[in-house]
Amino acid sequence: MPELPDLLLYQEALERRTAGRPIEQIVLRSPFVLRTVEPPLDRAVGCTVLGIRRVGKRLAFDLGDELFLALHLMIAGRLRWLPPGGKPPGRITLALLAFAHGSLVLTEAGTKRRASLHVIRGVAELNALDRGGLDPMSAPLEAFAGRLRSENHTLKRALTDPRLFSGIGNAYSDEILHAARLSPLALTRKLTDAEVERLCRATRETLAGWIARLRQETGDGFPEGVTAFRPGMAVHGRFRQPCPVCGAPVQRIRYADNETNYCARCQTGGRLLADRALSRLLKGDWPRSLEELDP
Repeated sequence: MPELPDLLLYQEALERRTAGRPIEQIVLRSPFVLRTVEPPLDRAVGCTVLGIRRVGKRLAFDLGDELFLALHLMIAGRLRWLPPGGKPPGRITLALLAFAHGSLVLTEAGTKRRASLHVIRGVAELNALDRGGLDPMSAPLEAFAGRLRSENHTLKRALTDPRLFSGIGNAYSDEILHAARLSPLALTRKLTDAEVERLCRATRETLAGWIARLRQETGDGFPEGVTAFRPGMAVHGRFRQPCPVCGAPVQRIRYADNETNYCARCQTGGRLLADRALSRLLKGDWPRSLEELDP
């Protein structure tokens, strides 16, 4: 799922291309992508885009008169910009917004259709789509700490909970926790004030660093190849590869469709965290530390 750095780049690229321009046509390739009935979708055709808003992990086109077109990419949804006459990809195209100078294409890989399009009337209705998470880039330390400790969860769960923090998902939570030198399974209410401050700083610096890096790579182009697995990440998607800080092999915890990556030496004092599936299978043979791993 695109997270805060990627969403900001999408937002900026769409602002440059669509602000001040009318939507000439909206084409739905999949009827399931539209999740609202009223107002009707054709109400947006002919409207001029006043700007792009980020609402949690949604991007919303402000069409004036409190009319909004909100996109949620979910896990596999992506955006593409085509020049006039450009042909959208086949089966993965869900919807297309045509402008005089090009078209925005919403695509989704795979067979599960989770990406969505909402037509919203009213600022209150738009804001109701927001899960209420704090902006991790601007929240002061006191607010960050209060939200973090409002419920007693693991750090991984807390950072990725959209009710607590906005825009952080599986990938950047791994990077943040590695930068903060904290275990993904540490409980939020057991953190010291120093650890919370370290986490707050790591959150801002990690996200800001990746935003700057992606802006430099993208330039004035449209963001391409948006992915949760990027060269230069410290631990996410780097299972068994060396940690860039200490050289120890990166570890993982797998659950459902996701996994958590971490460095045992940097984050857990050398202790290996139990993988629900493998630790149950191996039982007494499950290694407890880096030293117990096979060389």
